[in-house]
Amino acid sequence: MTDDTQPELRWAPLEPKPSNRGRIWLIVGLVVAALVVVGVLLFFLLPRGESPAPGASGSPSPSASPSASASASPSSTPTPTQTELPQPTAAPEPTTPITTPPPAPDPSVDAFRGQVQGWLDDALTGLQIVSETSGQDATAVISNLQADAQRLGETAPPASIESAWTAAVNDYNQKLSDLRADAGSGTAVDDARSAVNQLRDIIGL
Repeated sequence: MTDDTQPELRWAPLEPKPSNRGRIWLIVGLVVAALVVVGVLLFFLLPRGESPAPGASGSPSPSASPSASASASPSSTPTPTQTELPQPTAAPEPTTPITTPPPAPDPSVDAFRGQVQGWLDDALTGLQIVSETSGQDATAVISNLQADAQRLGETAPPASIESAWTAAVNDYNQKLSDLRADAGSGTAVDDARSAVNQLRDIIGL
């Protein structure tokens, strides 16, 4: 029985663990010191980093002056271009010589006859109608004959018959005016017909 007895267990006080407070404060102190050093370095380095900025700002100022001079130089160049713009306005001058050389070729008598024969034929037909009618009907026909006589005067004749043609056309116009005033009397019709035949003789009809 005595062999089975177990040894008595007694609690002995544990040895106190070494405190880490000293290490913690040391680490904290080192961190604080590092922060202070970094702050001091930043304090001294930042002003030096800004110092070149005024120097750089001084350097661009001369560059701005050439840019202003360059901008002033192009601004002066467009002004001569504006003065050159009125010069092209002298281009219309060639148009004046174009108007001077339109001397129409002198038509031949045959060509001129082909231009006026229709009006002269209508004149004989119209005078025949006037001799057979009276009143407003005759007046309307005389108005058409006067319009054709105006066209005869506006058509340029050949130089060889110009004077004779112009005089005959004026005489024909006068005879038509007399015919209109006489309301288509027989004598006035005969006078107008003779004036038409004179025009026809001039161009060989």
